[in-house]
Amino acid sequence: VQLQASGGGLVQAGGSLRLSCAASGRTFGSYVMGWFRQAPGKEREFVAAIRWHGSVTDYKDSVKGRFTISRENAKNTVYLQMNSLKPEDTAVYYCAAGTYPPYEFAYWGRGTQVTVSS
Repeated sequence: VQLQASGGGLVQAGGSLRLSCAASGRTFGSYVMGWFRQAPGKEREFVAAIRWHGSVTDYKDSVKGRFTISRENAKNTVYLQMNSLKPEDTAVYYCAAGTYPPYEFAYWGRGTQVTVSS
């Protein structure tokens, strides 16, 4: 499966962005999907994941209540709605596809830059 993330940009603190990740292939619905991010000088970290039909989601503690992951299997697309953005959310965001349990992400897209100014 090939993944392409989009929707990043520059936003002021407190603002919102919605990231999208379009997947190729006919088996999108068989993958769990995740979002990760990597800030300069830091390791890549988990942000959110969503199971096959979207009924179960998991989040990094620091984004709970602010970020929402969702998916539209008919469009082969996963989203990350980011509200109340903070400067510490600044990073390159990546989408990934994989299996569960446990979460193992084998397919990665190119990242999209999110910059939050204070």
